[in-house]
Amino acid sequence: MMEVRKSNERGYADHGWLRSFHTFSFADYQDPEHMGFGPLRVINDDRIAAGQGFGTHGHRDMEIITYVLQGSLAHKDSMGNGSTILPGDVQRMSAGTGVRHSEFSHGTAPTHLLQIWIEPDVRGIPPEYGQTHFDAASKRGKLRLVASPDGREASLKIHQDADLYAALIDGEERAVHRLRPGRRAYVHVALGKVTVNGAPLEAGDAIKVTNAPEIVLEKGRDAEVLVFDLP
Repeated sequence: MMEVRKSNERGYADHGWLRSFHTFSFADYQDPEHMGFGPLRVINDDRIAAGQGFGTHGHRDMEIITYVLQGSLAHKDSMGNGSTILPGDVQRMSAGTGVRHSEFSHGTAPTHLLQIWIEPDVRGIPPEYGQTHFDAASKRGKLRLVASPDGREASLKIHQDADLYAALIDGEERAVHRLRPGRRAYVHVALGKVTVNGAPLEAGDAIKVTNAPEIVLEKGRDAEVLVFDLP
């Protein structure tokens, strides 16, 4: 079974310095039909004006993944981490018992990013941080594992039985991900256009896949795609 969610069906907030599309219910956007998908709770598609951002604020008991598409993001947190997140970088925080952090668009250009929240399978742990760069070659025409419960293949380790893959698909490139029995997938098109299991999708579109043996990405046009393999 497949269910397509078009980009313009998402929640939207325009704060001037921040334009944000909400895949699932978040802040003032509340839709009981879109509260999450399995442990996947948030995909916010954010565009932050240069020099603007989120002041210091707190989280707890959540796996938070930041995926930068364009620009750069300056990060500081209460664990003592300070970094600049660039396209190709993936950052992960396990908020655990509590973490405070700030995020600002760094430099003279706006920053376009996805912020992803995944509910953890354990609570009350000490907060954790990780950041890794995945170059374009590792995602070109194939699915690169970027987050997983066991940190395999040099991916970032998260506290949930969920795998996150990223792919760049263009032209004749084709990538296939096989789903184990009982698993489901959420596919989010971050940039460009691509066909997923025969369904043509554009940037911001997504598709829920259940009771299917595989995910097939093909017929891409400068596409950057995230695939969530979920319980």
